[in-house]
Order: sequence, then C-alpha cells, then structure tokens
Amino acid sequence: MTLQEEIRKLKEERDAIILAHNYQLAEVQAIADFTGDSLELARRANEIDKRVIVFCGVYFMAETAAILNPDKTVLIPDPQAGCPMADMITGEQLRTLKAQHPGAKVLCYVNSTAEVKAESDLCVTSANADKVARSLPPETEIIFVPDQHLGGFTADHLGRKFILWPGYCPTHAKLTVAAIEKARAEHPGAEVMVHPECAQPIRDAADQVLSTGGMCRYAKESATKQFIVGTELGILYRLRQENPGKEFFVLQENAICPNMKKTTLEKVLWSLRDLQTPVLVEEPIASRARRAIEAMLAIR
Repeated sequence: MTLQEEIRKLKEERDAIILAHNYQLAEVQAIADFTGDSLELARRANEIDKRVIVFCGVYFMAETAAILNPDKTVLIPDPQAGCPMADMITGEQLRTLKAQHPGAKVLCYVNSTAEVKAESDLCVTSANADKVARSLPPETEIIFVPDQHLGGFTADHLGRKFILWPGYCPTHAKLTVAAIEKARAEHPGAEVMVHPECAQPIRDAADQVLSTGGMCRYAKESATKQFIVGTELGILYRLRQENPGKEFFVLQENAICPNMKKTTLEKVLWSLRDLQTPVLVEEPIASRARRAIEAMLAIR
C-alpha cells in the first residue's frame, strides 16, 4: 500500500478532512481534500462536518481552525512549523500599542498568534484586507499588525494612514526589483504577479499584487499565457495544475518558506494514525480570538 493509499484509508477511519495551504509541498497538496490561501482555508474550516481536521500549514493556521472548531479535533502534522512574522508581535506588545492609541480599531493579519487575535477587533487576510478595512468608518484610527507591507498596501488603497507594526515575512523580504527586471528580460510578455507581503518597491514593479488565491483566480481568467510568480514557490503546483495551457516562471528560486516545507506525507500519515499533534487554544483567548475571526468572515 502506498503512503497516499494509507492516508486515504486512515482518513476514512478517522472521519477526517485534510486541508493544505498553497505553499505546502506538491505531494501534500495532492493528497489534500481542499487547498487554498488563508481566507479560503478559514472559510472552509468554518464549514467542516468531519470530526478531525488535519491542517497542513503553519501553526497559526491550525490554531485558527481550532478556534473556529472547538468541538472538533484539529491536528498539525508538524507542530514546529511556525511563522516568523506571527512571532514578531506578542499580545502584551499589542496591548501596549492599543493603550497609546485609545479608540483605535485593531486589524490583525491572520498570520498571528491566537493571543494577538484575541486583542484585535477584526482579522484580515491578504485577500480581504481592503474589504475589511473599508467596513470601518473613515474617521476610525486603525492599528494594523503584524505585517507592515500588507498594512501599507491596504492603507494606500484606501487613501488612509494606518499605525503599522514593523513585522514582515522573511520569505517575501528576499524578493528584489532586480529579480523582476531580470525575469522580464528572460520572459518578455509575461505578467508579473507578487504577493502584498512584498515591500512597496516590489509591488510597484509588478503588474498585479494578489493573494495566492487571487493569483489562482487571475491566472485562470486572464488571457495572458505566461506569468512570473513572486511569492513562495509552493503556489506553482496549484497554478500549473489549474492552468495546463499556461506557463508559470519563478521570480526567485530562494523564495522558499522552510516552515511550510516541514509537513511531509509521512507526517500526515503519522498525524492521522496517532491523532498527533492536537492544537488546543485555551479560554478566554479562544472565544476572544473567535470573535475577531468571525467578524472578518461575516464581511463578504
């Protein structure tokens, strides 16, 4: 029996569903029941009717699924799969910032810990940050944590000034304008898509600034046949699977998130076999974080 067959067998026995982020290894995405970006996965996690959720991603994603499903078992195949950006702010640091700006609303990127979500008014993802921010009155002061680049991108779109926490994604921080210029020279006519976690000079040099889910939708709908992709390399699997008649080129070969690559098929199998590792979020943090996530999901 192959690993994939063993996983499918155990999945049925455990009444489980496997969710995988777009940045996961190709073989992990292939075995998943659903693959998506943070917003797609949060929405899917909110609708699960299975007893067990195996979350193939980084810890804050599994934590989000656990917050939304307190009556289900949420497993993460590798509990060491963390997120450096999420670790760049603590609940205590956010409380201090809020005290300095009484009356401000906190928009919290989903790439954050449960403790930080619990101190926030609304969560956002890279796919819906504009829409969520627009739901607040224009006179409202906004604190945006932890990603300064997504926060700045959103603020520019709205023509507003946010209070930004200086967090960032180390993987997207590797991308350069020089790499875009080189890729354009090698693939004339190809559109450049980059993630809003990139710094402003990278965003300004690109043709499209999109979440990974947005990249997948745009690539399907666009008449363009060639794309240069400026985000974590795992997205190329989904893009190529969904668009067999189009070509996708890597902007930079070093755009790899080591944490996203920690989940393997073997770890998915062990997770299902041994029901390891369960993700638990204590009260009252879970309830407070749930309010911020559900407030986001209510905005369509």
